[in-house]
Amino acid sequence: MSEHRKPEHDDEFARAMSDVLPLADDPRGRVERRPAPYRARTIDTPPPAEVPDDYAAQGVDRREIRKLRRGAHTVSARLDVHGMTSAEAGTRVAQFIENSRHARHRCVCVIHGKGLNSAGGVATLRSRVREVLMRSSAVLAFAPAPVSGGGNGAVYILLRR
Repeated sequence: MSEHRKPEHDDEFARAMSDVLPLADDPRGRVERRPAPYRARTIDTPPPAEVPDDYAAQGVDRREIRKLRRGAHTVSARLDVHGMTSAEAGTRVAQFIENSRHARHRCVCVIHGKGLNSAGGVATLRSRVREVLMRSSAVLAFAPAPVSGGGNGAVYILLRR
């Protein structure tokens, strides 16, 4: 599933919501009304300044990260994004995660490399891959792969069932 919003979906949503009426204010003043800001989630926004090495979604036990680092989960599928641009890698990783989830894979691996040959020595693919993973609702947790699985040049990802 793509993370991009399409104009026809906006029109369809507007039609579906056309007869919806706002709730009346609370007569006792218990609820303060503040509209929540809407932020579209896209994979084209620049990554945050500091992308974490590992991640666990809210409600996921942090011990899952240790299991991923140790290689306790069996990796069902792998994707190698060496040599791709940051944008290409982001798109491919998002597609790979969705396809893997639909194939009912529990743990997958993305190989992004260590960035040793990158311009300026900055591992752009590493941060881009992790940024895309953090935005995906299909990802429960991720952590650097164990040395036998690629070490810091790869990431193990735990997916929702």
